[in-house]
Amino acid sequence: MGLVEYMRHRQDCQRKQTERATKIATLPESYLSPLSGSERTILRKPIQELVQDVHKQVTSPVDILRAYGKVAVKAHNATNCVTEILFPEAEEWAEKEVNLKGPLAGIPVSLKDSIQVKGFDISVGYSCNTGNPYAEDGTMVKILKAAGAVPFVKTNLPTTLLSFESTNDVWGRCTNPHNKNYSPGGSTGGESALLAFGGSRIGIGSDVAGSVRVPAHFSGCYSLRCSTGRWPKMGMNTSMPGQEGIPSVFSPMARTLNDLTYFTRSFIGMKPWEYDYTVHPLAWRDSIEKEFKEQKCLRIGVMRSDGVVDPSPACARALEQVVLALKAEGHEVFDVSPPSPYESLVIASQLLNSDGCKTFSSFFRTGEWNDSGAAQLSFYMRLPRPIKYLHYLWVKYVKRDDIWAGLIRDWHHKSAYEHWKLVGRREAYKASWFTWWTEEAKMDAMVTVPNATPAVPHDGMKDAVSSCNYTFLFNLLDYTAGIVPVTHVDPQADALPPSFSIKKLNGVARGAYKHYDAVKMAGLPVGVQVVGRRLEEEKVLAVMERVEDALDRHGGRYQLLEVD
Repeated sequence: MGLVEYMRHRQDCQRKQTERATKIATLPESYLSPLSGSERTILRKPIQELVQDVHKQVTSPVDILRAYGKVAVKAHNATNCVTEILFPEAEEWAEKEVNLKGPLAGIPVSLKDSIQVKGFDISVGYSCNTGNPYAEDGTMVKILKAAGAVPFVKTNLPTTLLSFESTNDVWGRCTNPHNKNYSPGGSTGGESALLAFGGSRIGIGSDVAGSVRVPAHFSGCYSLRCSTGRWPKMGMNTSMPGQEGIPSVFSPMARTLNDLTYFTRSFIGMKPWEYDYTVHPLAWRDSIEKEFKEQKCLRIGVMRSDGVVDPSPACARALEQVVLALKAEGHEVFDVSPPSPYESLVIASQLLNSDGCKTFSSFFRTGEWNDSGAAQLSFYMRLPRPIKYLHYLWVKYVKRDDIWAGLIRDWHHKSAYEHWKLVGRREAYKASWFTWWTEEAKMDAMVTVPNATPAVPHDGMKDAVSSCNYTFLFNLLDYTAGIVPVTHVDPQADALPPSFSIKKLNGVARGAYKHYDAVKMAGLPVGVQVVGRRLEEEKVLAVMERVEDALDRHGGRYQLLEVD
């Protein structure tokens, strides 16, 4: 049975890769020829200008699609970011199905592979999910088409959706457009690679522990982690169906902040609650967006460290660049010490894996490759409890590493009783943050790093799998958080000091810093995270704009990769 299953796995992987290669090779010349002058003009325009051109019938949606399709093919050839090519179908949709009077008329939108599109698989990187195309569009795609958008590609991801890398047997390894030796992030890494390269302006991903934010930070684009209930949830597939301890949230990503804001506003303006019962009937609040765009002096808290892994020099420098720019604009910027972020990591990691890693493991076939970070989680989960307890005692009392010991102590399958207790701890923790923010910090928003380091090298998640707390924290809290790219790694300015010793770090920090090398990482993007509270998408986007405006005037805006 094992050999038969393995052979079927290899056949299905080969079939999907052959289908993709054949579809690219047989595309019409309009997708393979060099970019024309008019297409370069299209690529330079913000999406609201393209929408106006479509409304006025100045520009054809098919012309927009072909311009971005050409760059998407180049991006894929460079990074292996695309799973399914939808171009021929998209041309037909643009002519027959999408609403060309809508607020997103003619805009090509790229989709994480886990989103349901009629006529195509949702593999989620597992070979067992291939060969089962869906008969109709999912909720997300229905709303996009009703708004006038044109889905045109699906993008790469890790099998488990639990990694800051994006590799699987079905589609292969996705690479960072700035450096092929590094990850573009995960789990929405194909999206970030495509957006950073310039092969799309708008993408949809999902986030359960940082999966739209870390890719934006690693690859150099923009993203917004929405709160649960603000964005559709149905019409997707996942590696962990039924997991609600830390709910996954589908959220937007973009090449520019202007596009991210316009798209988010337009999408929520489509009343997604009329399509999906999980969405709150909460309209876009222009007054809140306007208030925080115009408020003269904002109160911005700065979380310098999560107390688990201090930011690397590159990430600390980007954060300080933002702090100095905001202060120069006259905003009140101050350091904050929130309720223990480490407590969040302990609670969230156990909630997310309370099934003992059984659900995401159940989809693997014999011999199917697993992400190295997720494999580490599964391996430790399967160890007999007496062995794990002895290891815990060794880490805590011999190595004197309380941080790592606290994470591994209860790393086992949870009973319903244990799971409910964790949910209770989660809610108490969220309440402590609410009180702290309201009564002590009294801030409009907070800024912090998105990750302790820039992009990890391929297979680096084996060591860095636990160093996800700068984003995971806000999944547990269900706070809105966005990413603004700020700078690039500088081999001199971001080098570790001579006094640095990895041996002195806790187990989580050692894993994060094992691969930090400012020389090898030179040129990789570095971003900053802007955080609001639950359901504060309008505010967070407005503050992100204030951050970018401040950087424009005091230090310089992030330079996107040029479209070749």
